[in-house]
Parts: sequence; structure tokens; C-alpha cells
Amino acid sequence: MARITIKPATPDRFDDAEHTLTGGGDGASCQCQWWMMPGTEWDKTTRDQRTAMLRRELDEGPPPALIAYVDDEPAGWVRVGPRTRQVRLARTRNYAAHSQEPWDDASVWAVSCFVVRKEHRRIGVNARLLEAAIDYARTSGARVLEAYPLDPASGRRKSSNELYHGILSTFRDAGFREVARPRPDLAIVSLELSG
Repeated sequence: MARITIKPATPDRFDDAEHTLTGGGDGASCQCQWWMMPGTEWDKTTRDQRTAMLRRELDEGPPPALIAYVDDEPAGWVRVGPRTRQVRLARTRNYAAHSQEPWDDASVWAVSCFVVRKEHRRIGVNARLLEAAIDYARTSGARVLEAYPLDPASGRRKSSNELYHGILSTFRDAGFREVARPRPDLAIVSLELSG
């Protein structure tokens, strides 16, 4: 059985982050910057610029993500942090109209992106990343953790690229409750971390 460990995405782990993000899907071109800027800014950036933005995020801290290692090899990534820093979330109509939390509340954190390298899929990496993201948000003082997973059971088959949001069942298994269903295949889920 594979040994999965989770570590924060710190400056000394930048190469590990890059290895993880380039293991299949859109991570290589996105560099986990999709939620960090409005669409008009995104359209003006190159991959190299987004890579530099990610490096700056890691250098400046606090860690904006966690990295999963499978037998010490970088294998997965989850972005987790204050929702107010992930500015595109509030500009996404399906989220903005349906979240139950005020968008200017920095105590609301979001899990917005998963990447798992192709060779490490289907062994529970996403579930371990989510478990660690919950702990990280809680110990960092978050009041609520919100996410926007897809529900493959809704009918239309999803590509692995589309599943970067995470899968609804993984969040349910971790104790999140569904607070809205903006589309049949898209849920907004929430987990209270304080009290």
C-alpha cells in the first residue's frame, strides 16, 4: 500500500509543486492561478508569468496550498486559503449568487483546486489532501471552509480536467454539508470549523 504524506507548499518545495502540477491536466498551464485573478487579467498572462506568480505566492507565504507525496514523490496538490484572496470565486456567478457566507469575510476559507498526477490517481490522494486542508484551515483560524465540487452522478460524464473542483462524494465523506446546487452537476458545500 502506498504511503501518502501531506506537506505545506513552502518556497523550498516549489520544484515539488511544479512536478505535481505538470502531471496531467491543466495544472501545467494554469499554475493554480485561475482563481487568483479576474478573467481579464488571466487572459493577459502567459504560463511563465503564472509560474512566477506561483513562486511569489510560495515565497511570500503563508502556504497557499498543500502537496501530497506518495512514497516521497510529489503526487498531488490542493489550493486552500482565505476565500477573499481567491478573487475569481466571488466573480463566478454560480458561486456568488448561492454562497451563504459574506464574500468579504476573511474567516471563510475555500478549497478551490485539486491536481493529482495521473500515475497516482485512484489511491485516495484527494481524500487525504482534503483531510489535511480541513486541518490546515482549522489551525489557521478559519471559521468556515467552503468548496465547489462536481457531482459525477448528475448524469454528464466529466473529464479529469473538469474534476479539479473535487468530487461531491469526497466532501460529503469529510463531513461537508451541501448548501446550494447552482447546476445539477455543481454543488456548493460548507464545513463549520469553529464552535
